[in-house]
Amino acid sequence: MTHLQWRRGGVLATLIIVGVGAFGCGGDGDTTTGAQTEPAKEPPREVVVQTAISGFDAVDVYRRAAPGVVTVSSIFRGGDGLLEGGSAGQGSGFVLNSGGEIVTNAHVVTQGEGANLEEADRVFVQFPDRNEVPAEIVGFDPFADVALLRVEPDELDLVPLRLGDDAQLEVGEPVAAIGSPFGETQSLSVGVVSALHRGVQSLTQFQIENAIQTDAAINPGNSGGPLLDAEARVIGINQQIETRSNANAGVGFAVPVSAIERSVAQLREDGRAEYAYIGVSSTPVWPQLAERLGLGTDHGALISQVVSGSPADDAELRAGNDRLTFQARPVRTGGDVILAIDGKRVIEPSDLARYISAHRPGDTITVEIERDGETQEIEVTLGTRPASGS
Repeated sequence: MTHLQWRRGGVLATLIIVGVGAFGCGGDGDTTTGAQTEPAKEPPREVVVQTAISGFDAVDVYRRAAPGVVTVSSIFRGGDGLLEGGSAGQGSGFVLNSGGEIVTNAHVVTQGEGANLEEADRVFVQFPDRNEVPAEIVGFDPFADVALLRVEPDELDLVPLRLGDDAQLEVGEPVAAIGSPFGETQSLSVGVVSALHRGVQSLTQFQIENAIQTDAAINPGNSGGPLLDAEARVIGINQQIETRSNANAGVGFAVPVSAIERSVAQLREDGRAEYAYIGVSSTPVWPQLAERLGLGTDHGALISQVVSGSPADDAELRAGNDRLTFQARPVRTGGDVILAIDGKRVIEPSDLARYISAHRPGDTITVEIERDGETQEIEVTLGTRPASGS
């Protein structure tokens, strides 16, 4: 069975003992129960794993970026509302600016999923120079798995990392990941961009679109740490791994920096992030399926479900009622095929979600569909994505 590892107390059970408490190797953000006071102030250990990639200076990337990478420790309340008997987790993060803003994964500083997310009671950030200070959770975005923290910048030597552009990435480009795998702070691993535009699990039932896949070693504790390009610019934050062995298998995923920037801008404003919502589930159309169904298109999103009361329902988009099995896959047929959004063709499986996510709640879009062999356009006013649901 394949697992996507990032949840506390779920698929991941690797723990690291630190001082009198126990921190899960966040990613990751794993937790363990037991009495907990202050996080232990153990001097960080530098562990560098370097792989030779032509034209890529891993030493230079590390020297430039490592001073801006931090370890994030979270403490959660126990059932009695006291820290005693509570739980704790650990992950990574990076300095966003000199004002004390820190970016990490939402799952490093929260527990639960969807509408039941609970933020940590206390969060501490440890810097490479061994300073460890409390942090405020400005807000978290469960849809993109991004959290924004803030520390008091006075008397701290903050080294903000530069942000890159994931839109310019190509498969095969060298990348580096820095974080605290298994609690080993300031660790570097390198690899390449293995794939782009992946859809990966978030803290809700909605996927994170345009995730970056990499073979750079990402393990429990790397969550929230930066994925860097050859110029030491952040192109994403490491979020989860896909594994059958509960360890790194060369398939890791990072939230793209474009999603991080959008999320942080909203979190900074009011502590929460909103996303546009249409309310459909769909099956990607490929040429052989189109031929089997007699469609007039070889691309698009075949609507399999329309959520009751959703914007799609209000606009009278139709889901299919019939079922068949084609190429060993179950397919619900007879519904509308979404061909394009505002003139942009829906070809890749992630296109529909990506186009909707580019809008804000309340925007009106033009949806081009094929229905009963004919093409037509329908206007849909988008809603606000719910914390759970389709």
